[in-house]
Amino acid sequence: MSKKGLKRLIVPIFIPNQGCRHRCIFCEQERITSQSSRSLTRIDVKAILDRAILSNQFDLRRNPEVAFFGGTFTGLPEDTFRGLLEAVAPYIERGHFQSIRVSTRPDTLDEGRLEMMKDYGVSTVELGAQCMDDRVLTLSGRGHTAEDTVNGVRTLREYGFKVGIQLLPGLPGDSTEAFRSTITRVISLHPDMVRLYPALVIRGTELAVWYREKRFHPLSLEEAIEICAESCMRLEAEKIPVIRMGLMSSPSLLQKGQIIAGPWHPSFGSLVRSRVYQKTIEPGLPRRGQFSRMKIYAPKRAIPLLRGHKNQGLKWIENKTGSEVIEVICDDSLPLWGLRTEEI
Repeated sequence: MSKKGLKRLIVPIFIPNQGCRHRCIFCEQERITSQSSRSLTRIDVKAILDRAILSNQFDLRRNPEVAFFGGTFTGLPEDTFRGLLEAVAPYIERGHFQSIRVSTRPDTLDEGRLEMMKDYGVSTVELGAQCMDDRVLTLSGRGHTAEDTVNGVRTLREYGFKVGIQLLPGLPGDSTEAFRSTITRVISLHPDMVRLYPALVIRGTELAVWYREKRFHPLSLEEAIEICAESCMRLEAEKIPVIRMGLMSSPSLLQKGQIIAGPWHPSFGSLVRSRVYQKTIEPGLPRRGQFSRMKIYAPKRAIPLLRGHKNQGLKWIENKTGSEVIEVICDDSLPLWGLRTEEI
């Protein structure tokens, strides 16, 4: 969080599949990001950053950060790697941006490149770990092991980087218990942040072939919400923030037929946060049959979580309690996770 509680401003620059040694069976970065996989030039980077600075949303109080997403940053060709960092450098020197964040694989952390990244203002490295189960990693064509992630986190810590871990529940060979074990191992690594992206079947991927051949069965939306809610609660109980859940929408990804199967929802993160809220307030709800009709009092910040997407949260409460919710009333004297009910 930046100054005065404002959310940090991240300006993304997508480098889909660039620097990647492997094409994972679930990956189709060009559709996910709506960007081509051609190499970006310094002119491209300058144009993106200039547009961002001129945007109405640009605010120096939000500690703006440049983020290279979508490829394997530390696996880029030497001239591309250095060129992208050099393109951002003048903007950091002039104070337009505070830092750089990159995403990469856990097995491509060349120490010479890590030194260069520190020199150019990279502060955060996110590792595409995906899971901590070697069987799942092998089936997914990742080309690295869980131990590579452990070693990668250790190396990044030695260089003073903040470390993020990206996870994909629901990959081939994964299960609820296996992913719980992944979360246990991730917690032991104490990363600075985690992202949760349930596996989707996207057109043009090997996973789409597996799905058509009935060799892969993706998570349902409800299963994905449940495992992400549980994981989120466990991580954040250990003070590890979950900064994103579910893929971001892009024009290409949203075209008809691009997402073939899997737990896709444009408001997936909100659905998960509402489920976390439900799990938290459930012990304080009236017993089933205690009320027939009721009012609910909650703090203003919690009301969207209480109501849920299209009021599904209220329907969940009604199903749990057997009581019709007549009204939701703001009461900021209650704590964020507080809730009070009143019979009508």
